[in-house]
Amino acid sequence: MTTVILADDHEIVRRGVRSVLQADGRFQIVAEVADGLSAVQQTEKLKPNVLFLDLSLPRLHGLEALRQIRICSPNTKVLVLSMHNDEPYVIEALRSGASAYILKGSESEEIVKATQEVLAGRRFLSAPLTEWAITALAVKTPDSSDPYNTLSPREREVMQLAAEGLGAAEIAEKLFISARTAETHRANLMRKLSLQTQTDLVRYAIRRGLIQA
Repeated sequence: MTTVILADDHEIVRRGVRSVLQADGRFQIVAEVADGLSAVQQTEKLKPNVLFLDLSLPRLHGLEALRQIRICSPNTKVLVLSMHNDEPYVIEALRSGASAYILKGSESEEIVKATQEVLAGRRFLSAPLTEWAITALAVKTPDSSDPYNTLSPREREVMQLAAEGLGAAEIAEKLFISARTAETHRANLMRKLSLQTQTDLVRYAIRRGLIQA
């Protein structure tokens, strides 16, 4: 039996994917989560065969969750299930270790096929993304001039929570660190990104798609 975790902040999406997989009969849903931090924590704890991961997740963006999951549970196959079909999201997802990129609204047969493909060690892209694009997109190198790429994983976590409006004490509680450490991470990321105010931080997070306006 293939074990699966579903990570999406919309219950109706999780319900739909769960229904498709349960109807197939070869999958066991071991956990469902509604934010990025929980996706990382549950995947590290349960080590599922497959993780369905949305990108626009609260508390930790799906791309950052994906990067951390590749480290803490490298054998878990990650299928990104997203509404975004534009190139930057697909590039970053493939570069960060996603085995499949499926567009929301895909037919149930495509979801099952994508799962079978990644379990067989192959990659899968949903239409209209084409097979040739996998190689073309995946070989693109990260933009070293982008200051966001200089942030550590912890600074990215703090950035998203701060952009969502959480203060140092709340961030510290969620990440199991001290408030002083949270403040230090926030100061460092603000310096690296040349941001001055909370408004600057929120606008930056919106532009990068980390939070929604």
